[in-house]
Amino acid sequence: MIELATRVTKVTPSITLAITAKAKEMRKEGIDVCNFSSGEPDFDTPEHIKDAAAKALADGKTKYGAVAGEAALKKGIAKKLKNDNRLDYTTDNIIVTNGGKHSLFNLMLALIQPGDEVIIPAPYWLSYPEMVNLAQGTPVIVDTTAETDYKITPEKLTQAITSNSKLLVLNSPSNPTGTVYNKEELEALAEVIVEHNLWVVSDEIYEKILYDGAQHISIGSLGEEIFKRTIISNGFAKSYSMTGWRIGYLAGPEKLIKAASTIQSHSTSNVCTFAQYGAVAALEQKESLQCVQKMVQAFTKRRQVILERITAIPKLSCPTPMGAFYVFMDVSQTGMKSLEFCDTLLKKQQVAAIPGKAFGADNCIRLSYATDLESIEKGMDRIEKFILEG
Repeated sequence: MIELATRVTKVTPSITLAITAKAKEMRKEGIDVCNFSSGEPDFDTPEHIKDAAAKALADGKTKYGAVAGEAALKKGIAKKLKNDNRLDYTTDNIIVTNGGKHSLFNLMLALIQPGDEVIIPAPYWLSYPEMVNLAQGTPVIVDTTAETDYKITPEKLTQAITSNSKLLVLNSPSNPTGTVYNKEELEALAEVIVEHNLWVVSDEIYEKILYDGAQHISIGSLGEEIFKRTIISNGFAKSYSMTGWRIGYLAGPEKLIKAASTIQSHSTSNVCTFAQYGAVAALEQKESLQCVQKMVQAFTKRRQVILERITAIPKLSCPTPMGAFYVFMDVSQTGMKSLEFCDTLLKKQQVAAIPGKAFGADNCIRLSYATDLESIEKGMDRIEKFILEG
């Protein structure tokens, strides 16, 4: 009988991946499943990005590369961070990773020690606390409510800080809620972070998917002192529909990036070499902006439809998401917790959704509208039937 490492027993398998896999399996069996579980755009990667990767492949970009990333991509990322986010990083402050998730995992291993506390506002992306656990740190979950648009306030942050607090995880736009922090809210949080000498990692993977004039602001751009305490996690998966490419990046102090590079050198080594040239094209070619705008326009329409449908169904409610492509729907009035709700919904109506329990909020479920309008309408018809008929 094999005895596993204790660290593994502290980690919960991904509910989102499990439900997505179950929905795909049902579809293979010929069952008509409406899938609201997906955390990826349903658009193909833009052609100019695929063409750039294909050219790199044809040009022989197939060998081992620099652990921290191809020079051309790191240069492009540094330029992007300066122009888009007002963050002044050099290529020495950047590491290219195997997706945004990997950038955060590298960060936790490089920064967090046993006894360190990591403050995570809930609802949260489900992998945050698990990464902290694997790094032998302590996740400190701070609950937020729909009344504050699921945003952590300076007061709640201050209350959560102890002598062991080391890092705050900030995700804007947010998965699963679609929350977007404005400048004033970020400035107030920055004051607390600087005062208590915390680090903050800003997960900005959904930064280009925004609605109703909402603006994405990087907390590190708000002043010299907060910039010194900020680490940026980002990637190409959501904005450019490159989820399967597995290209992310981490930006921060050079010492931290060198440590993350050392960790990566003994785990995955470099990111797929020719794929990185596709990411260069995503950053540099003007077609990218048009592709992002087209995708956001489609998400805007879908968001409108799904919100109207939720509003019309009794016992359901949710705040209006200002970014990403999710609604975080409160199902507490049905008398069911999120796992029971999602399991029963999948069995009775063949609709796949993600239980809020995975995100630290058991009274809600997450619906992704990264799917076509016909599927959204059909799925909401089934949810309405489920609520009305039981």
